[in-house]
Amino acid sequence: MDRKKIVNRIYDYGLALYIVAAVVMLIIPLKDWLLDILLAFDMALSFVIMFTSMFATDVLEMSFFPTILLFTTIFRIALNVSSTRLILTEGSAGEVITVFGSFVGGGDLIVGAIVYVILIIVQLMVINKGSERVAEVSARFTLDAMPGKQMAIDADLNTGAITDAEAKKRRDKIQEEASFFGAMDGATKYVKGDATAGLIITATNLIGGIAMGVLRKGMDVNTAINTYSILTMGDGLVSSIPSLMISMSTGILVTKGSKEADFGHLLINQLFGMPKTLYLVGGVVAGLGIFSPLPTLLYVTFGAGFILLGRITSQTIEEVAVESEVATPEEQQAEEIRQPENVTSLLQVDPIELEFGYGIIPLADVNQGGDLLDRVVMIRRQVALELGTVVPIIRLRDNIQLNPNQYIIKIKGIQVSDGEILFDHYMAMNPGHVEDEITGIPTFEPSFHLPAIWITESQRERAESLGYTVVDPPSIIATHLTEIIREHIAELMTRQDVQNLVDNLKENHPALVDELVPKLMSLGEIEKVLQNLLKEGVSIRDLVTIFETLADFAPSTHDPDILTEYVRQSLKRAISSKYFMPGETTSVVTLDPKIEQEIMSSVKQTETGAYLTLDPARTKAILNAVGEQVKKLEEAGRLAIIMASPIVRMYFKKMTEDYYKDLIVISYNEVEPNIELQSVGMVTA
Repeated sequence: MDRKKIVNRIYDYGLALYIVAAVVMLIIPLKDWLLDILLAFDMALSFVIMFTSMFATDVLEMSFFPTILLFTTIFRIALNVSSTRLILTEGSAGEVITVFGSFVGGGDLIVGAIVYVILIIVQLMVINKGSERVAEVSARFTLDAMPGKQMAIDADLNTGAITDAEAKKRRDKIQEEASFFGAMDGATKYVKGDATAGLIITATNLIGGIAMGVLRKGMDVNTAINTYSILTMGDGLVSSIPSLMISMSTGILVTKGSKEADFGHLLINQLFGMPKTLYLVGGVVAGLGIFSPLPTLLYVTFGAGFILLGRITSQTIEEVAVESEVATPEEQQAEEIRQPENVTSLLQVDPIELEFGYGIIPLADVNQGGDLLDRVVMIRRQVALELGTVVPIIRLRDNIQLNPNQYIIKIKGIQVSDGEILFDHYMAMNPGHVEDEITGIPTFEPSFHLPAIWITESQRERAESLGYTVVDPPSIIATHLTEIIREHIAELMTRQDVQNLVDNLKENHPALVDELVPKLMSLGEIEKVLQNLLKEGVSIRDLVTIFETLADFAPSTHDPDILTEYVRQSLKRAISSKYFMPGETTSVVTLDPKIEQEIMSSVKQTETGAYLTLDPARTKAILNAVGEQVKKLEEAGRLAIIMASPIVRMYFKKMTEDYYKDLIVISYNEVEPNIELQSVGMVTA
């Protein structure tokens, strides 16, 4: 067993012994020498808790403070019970209690009682009551601030300012702070109850002790009062002082303004860091000593001390200012240039970037009412729900090299699209049935390149009443970004993303994952299948069905294209619901059987996969025929869907995808039986 485990085990046993000792003291009488040891230990522990609370740089360093309060309260009450038993049975409670009663209390019942009552009043009415209120307010405000803090973390995460690990760490810290302040709100009741119990126990000791002395030991009333009052006051004082220190620790923790700073340094700086204040205080105090009957020497000395301290503080501030001026930005920049450059960070490529000109900055600035960051968060959620994959972090940054109203979208560092907006305008698009035109600045919608016009805020209501589709600039950018992400989501998927999906699936379906990965398929092979599905817009949310299908067919083939076709057939319900409506007849185009046979005859299988060896002239003729049928469907306002045989579908899709990106190619095995199809044409050449 290594040293760390041994130390941890000792800590565990020590804590258990501490609690067991408290329980034992409630049952078994203690000797007075043992009680002295435990009382000294309790006071030392109270000092440890108080000083640790003072110098903790973060309140979460004392996250178990509510539990500590519970343990120390039980231990101190057990000590009270043990001392009470000794006082009542033997008329003695050890040296510690006797010294506290005679020395701190002055050996007098009245003096000891007054000192004890003052301590209790300070603890209950001042420290405890204030700590209880601050803890309650802190807990309430911490819980109320949680949603805002979570949104800020999401915004930083989506802009790339922090990583997923840092975001998780921040969220955990927010949760821990909320739990801590919530627990502190209730834990302050322990301290209040401890002080109240101490007061009751002291009164019980005094009355019971006098009764025991008179009735059992034959003392006269005066002797009994003198004997038991010293012991009672000593017991009360030796218990109330540690309790008072615990109360102070509670107040320190819940009132700390800075959660990550040196408590002592900040406190002294804030109190004695302003020379003007020190000069005024020194003058007033010295004036009181000179012009009033107060002790002149004492007050003049204090006044001179404050003036001297003000002078020292002023010189320190001036030195810091001079040092700041000497360290000019130019020199700092030169020093950074002279240092060895870390170029590793320059090698990183962001998966998705949205860069925009300075005119669009207000849309991304939360302080100016911009909600572009929130829309980016919604994009990631929308794509996750729609396609079943996690979109990488979308980095937003301004670029002064762009036109003020221009924005560009980059995938893996390369620009793939751009757009331009007018900040104070709205984009109005004619859905096809608007007869009355509205004046504006002609433009094109960036996502689908539809004709549109820019209109002002004053024209918005009229445009909507006429039937125009009116959208604001943030919606335009968000829609454009969403379409670009959908278009490139397949290439954005990495093996690490696949591993994360596998890990999530394994939590509920371990048998399925263990059978498939890595025995039958590697992560790279699964990645290719999922990319094939995403490339054609097929959701991979139903990973169970996908993996079940792969596990069934992977033993017979490792070709990702063929496995993709098997998976598509297993997902026919999802594919059918996306493109067809039950109870409605859908117009489609079929593929000439002769062309299907021609395509299959030209397929060549290699170790790296299959490819077509069709004659270029023949390929061109087929593509022209496809174009004619697609045009007919689009003119009729219908989706361009071509039906093909299962074995031909993937090769025909590969042949046409570079020319007709929006063309949907579906096999007959991917259609539910209740779907009605109507062929309105045939691709033949």
